[in-house]
Amino acid sequence: MEGLPAYIQFNREADEEIWSLVKRLAPDKVAILVDENTRKFCLPLLSEYYDQVIEVKSGEQNKNLSTCSQIWDQMTEAGLSRKSLLINLGGGVIGDMGGFVASTYKRGIRFINVPTTLLSQVDASIGGKLGIDYKGLKNHIGVFKDPDAVILSDVFLKTLNERQLRSGYAEVIKHGFIWDKNYLKDIRNRSFSNEEDWDLLLVRSVEIKGEIVEEDPLEKGLRKILNFGHTMGHAVETYHLENGKDMLHGEAVAVGMIMELCLSHQLGWMEAAQVRDLSTWLFGIYGYVQSVPDADSLIKLMIHDKKNDAGQINFSLLRAVGSCQYDVQVNRQQIENAVAYYHGLDVK
Repeated sequence: MEGLPAYIQFNREADEEIWSLVKRLAPDKVAILVDENTRKFCLPLLSEYYDQVIEVKSGEQNKNLSTCSQIWDQMTEAGLSRKSLLINLGGGVIGDMGGFVASTYKRGIRFINVPTTLLSQVDASIGGKLGIDYKGLKNHIGVFKDPDAVILSDVFLKTLNERQLRSGYAEVIKHGFIWDKNYLKDIRNRSFSNEEDWDLLLVRSVEIKGEIVEEDPLEKGLRKILNFGHTMGHAVETYHLENGKDMLHGEAVAVGMIMELCLSHQLGWMEAAQVRDLSTWLFGIYGYVQSVPDADSLIKLMIHDKKNDAGQINFSLLRAVGSCQYDVQVNRQQIENAVAYYHGLDVK
């Protein structure tokens, strides 16, 4: 498919495709990394041609060095060699962490990602960014490494509840905001539903990320636009994790997109009425998050963002729908205004 990395494969028959690929790779052993949810709902959809199942606890809070050590221990105990293969069966946490442990085990073994959430299928699985959180900082330790394959199939989306699908939908929306205004228009013409025919949205969303990554694989420039909504969104997500509050990644990104739309307006790039319209639409999908912290708390978290330069917080903001500018700096008052804007919206 034009614009996509060669390792991306769409296939409704995921089981057949996975084991056909494994046969071609001819590893000496195959291990599958799962969490308790994918072990229960997704692993039964695959034939039992693997040698080892490695299970970790689900959740962003477990994407850390301690969990990596547990995985490395089990890989070692199972006798995995440099000719072995790791299949990462799960969402973004499993894909990020599984790819990282595979890339570092014995200086690197082959791995395949089989993303099972909408979020991981349209975002985390594409582009070769792997890593873990460290001391409360998201994706602070990691590497760039492409898997041997990413196998996308909507068969796994049928195992998800509506909240998980809605979380992934935020990244679909983001792709329209930053790259393709007609795609965003198509999204807005649909009402979100967990009965969605995901194939239609999935293909275009993956194409968009693939086109961007192909042009800038190591995030030196253009790829930074994929962070729209994420600078403030990651800070909101980290705040919730640190305070034991429940929040999914896409829910945080939706909050971040609303506040960063406000920043775009303050820079004179978007009209107030358009920002209001788009914000109200996002609120209609995701609702109001009361526990979004104040500007001081957000700035303390955003200062550690990997896109920053010389201590300055860099944003990726919209010049218009379908056009995004990276390495944008704003002042403290503008950040305070964006937080106030979010809390002041009268669509709660």
